[in-house]
Parts: sequence; structure tokens; C-alpha cells
Amino acid sequence: MLLYVLFAIGFLLLIKGADWLVSGASSIAKRYGLSDMVVGLTIVSFGTSMPELIVNVLASLQGQPELAIGNVFGSNVANLLLILGVTALICPLPLKRSTILTEIPFSLIATLLVGFLANATLLNTNKDSLYISRSDGAILLLFFALFMVYIYNVAKTNKEDMTAEENGKPLMPMGKAILFILLGVGSLFLGGKWVVDGAVHIAQAFGLSESFIGLTVVAVGTSLPELVTSAMAAYRRNIDIAVGNVVGSNIFNLLWILGLSAVISPLPFNQMNNADIVMMILASTMLILAMPIGKRNAIDRLNGIIFLLVYFSYITFLVMRG
Repeated sequence: MLLYVLFAIGFLLLIKGADWLVSGASSIAKRYGLSDMVVGLTIVSFGTSMPELIVNVLASLQGQPELAIGNVFGSNVANLLLILGVTALICPLPLKRSTILTEIPFSLIATLLVGFLANATLLNTNKDSLYISRSDGAILLLFFALFMVYIYNVAKTNKEDMTAEENGKPLMPMGKAILFILLGVGSLFLGGKWVVDGAVHIAQAFGLSESFIGLTVVAVGTSLPELVTSAMAAYRRNIDIAVGNVVGSNIFNLLWILGLSAVISPLPFNQMNNADIVMMILASTMLILAMPIGKRNAIDRLNGIIFLLVYFSYITFLVMRG
């Protein structure tokens, strides 16, 4: 019983920890004049992806690779369909040209790269042992470094004068911002450990696979920070942070988190998870096709409804697959 209580408390710590981390880090970033899109793609994405990072690192160290892979794949599908769907219902999401031509395609390329690396051993004679190896993880981390170089160049050319205040409000004092970051990291670590322990116990108790738990319960739970952050950003009409958070989080999940997890411990890959990769590709394609041709490149409320319907259809498929 205590394990289930800690499992629930773990989710709360993940959400609050991410909130503290994002608040502190964003305040520091704003002091240095970073644009909302850069903050969304980096600081906010990294902060809201911390639950996935902590869960995956702990899962890899504890020998639950299916949970690690399921968490990343499920979180990415939830980010694109569930979170952008809910966010678009709150406020239509016009997308910048750079997001359409660079960040979204980069996220799609990252998905295709993971799919290729995971299935590379199909070219060998032994087709029963698919996995993401340590060398594959290093390749993913290399592509993540290339993405960070791109973000660095964007940050240099899109500086904003935000050193004094943020949206008319005084910025958080530096000491308080650092305290929030430390509290956030501590909460994320503790919450992540409790979530992993609880998820494994639930999987064993109900005869469910770790992959299923990772794709559903853990994926949605660790995506709650992205959901809350993007929904609040949309409510405040801060579209760049809302969209940048989702796209950036997906890139972080695939390249940084999955790459680091594989470097820590090779991740056995079940061919069944190829369906989840196809779903990520479909969701990214839907995101590109959702934008109407014309003056407004936006994800409107109708697109949001379609995204949510597709996501719940995907969850139904996962339940049937078991």
C-alpha cells in the first residue's frame, strides 16, 4: 500500500519539481536576454523533460529497459497529440517559419534515427536481439550536440532586452532562482525513483508488461509538466514557449534522454515498439499537415480535436495490445 502512495506522491513531486526548475532557470535565462522560443526549446524543454530523464536513468540503472523505451516513446506521442491538442483548444497556435522548417523536421529526423538504430541489427543474421547499443546512444548524443549548436546560433541572433523585468513583472532574485533550481532537481530525483519503483510493482502485480506501463501511465505522468507548462503558456498567449516546449521536449527525449540511457546500459528493443515509432512519425507528420496554407500557419481548435481523437485511439490500441 505504501508503494502505491509513494507512486502517487512521486508524480506530484515530478510536476512540482519541474515547475520549480523551469521557474528558476527561465528567470536566469531572461536575465541574459534569451527569446521566448529559445527559452522554450532549451530551458523549459529541459526542465519539463527532467521527469523523463530521471525515470529513464533510474530504469536503466535498475535493469528495466522496456520501461525506459516505453516512457520516451509514450511521452513523445503524448506531447504531440495530447498536449498540443489540449493547448490548441485553449488558444490557436500560430507557428513561426523556423519552427516549421527546422525544429519540427529535426524532431522527425530524430524519430527516424532512433527507429533506424533500433532496427539496425535486422541486417544481421540474428534478428531476435534488437537493441539500442552504447554506440547507438553515443550517436544520439552527437545529434543532440548538433541541435544545441543550432540553438546557440539562434540565441545569438535573437537576443531580447529582458534584463530588467519579464512581461512587466520584476524578475526573480538570483538567489531565489538558484534555490528553485536546487529544489526542483531534488524533487525530480525523489519523485522519479518512486514512480519507477511503483510502475514496476504495478506491472508485476497486474501481469502487464513494463513497456505498456511506460507507454501509458509513466509516459502521461512524466508528460504532465509539459502539459501544465504549455497550457499555461497558451492561456497567457505565450505561443512560442507553448510550442517550443513540446518540440524541444521531444528532441530532448529522443536524443539526450534515450541516448544517455543507452550509454548507461544497452536497451533491448522489442519489434512491437516499431508501431510506437510509426505513431511518433504519424504525429509529427500530422503536426506539419495541420497548418493551413495561407497567412496563418497555425494549429487551430479543429486540429486540436483531431489530435486528441487520434491520441485516444492510440491508447485504445495499446490497451488491446496489452
